[in-house]
Amino acid sequence: MRIDILTLFPDMCRAVFSESILGRAVEKGAITVNAVNIRDYTLDKHNRVDDSPYGGGMGMLMQAQPIFDCYRAIEAEAETRPFVVYLSPQGEVLTQKKAKTLSEKAHLVLLCGHYEGVDERVLEEIVDEEISIGDYVLTGGELPALVLTDCIARMLPGVLPNEEAYSEESHFSGLLEYPQYTKPAVWNDREVPEVLLSGHHANIDKWRREQSILRTARRRPDLLEKAELTEKEREWLRQTLEKCGHGADGADK
Repeated sequence: MRIDILTLFPDMCRAVFSESILGRAVEKGAITVNAVNIRDYTLDKHNRVDDSPYGGGMGMLMQAQPIFDCYRAIEAEAETRPFVVYLSPQGEVLTQKKAKTLSEKAHLVLLCGHYEGVDERVLEEIVDEEISIGDYVLTGGELPALVLTDCIARMLPGVLPNEEAYSEESHFSGLLEYPQYTKPAVWNDREVPEVLLSGHHANIDKWRREQSILRTARRRPDLLEKAELTEKEREWLRQTLEKCGHGADGADK
């Protein structure tokens, strides 16, 4: 898979995708990630890429021409037309399901806005989808683009050791991840749950599944509406929450 990040701050992006798991994936060739400087494509003699908005208002807008020419340069060398995502607080909020869908694309172009935004005309011309990483405002689209890149990369073959490394994580199955522990078995008088020391894999799997369901009910009950639970699991959850003084939705009674 190839991801091109269109940005005014390429060094900021490169510092991230050259490190850790993503860096190793790039090094192995499991994914290709490029940070492309939009400023390299401006026709302005002073190297400007922004101007004041028509109609007045505070701040500056990124101009259409440098972004469009930057994209066209990438498109010209691509085997197929890239799928273009604009990182925007107005977009659909990123989920694991959305990341999985995007991970199936051969080539993504991620457009990072800055200042007060981007001339609407270039968005209409090249953007296929707008995505937000949450209902808050950031200075630019670089951090959201890197979040999206990391999220997608983890699901690509050859990036993580095996599928279980990501398929058991929070949100992948619609549930939050179960609690995890490592050595020592006792720390500050707190003991690791006995089942995890038993070596009985079926019991461990059952405990982990139940803990995922319970944690989701307590911390993100909204996720349970779409989670695939059996009737037996739902009844177990109801009884467990009632014993703990919570309602069926995880809220205090």
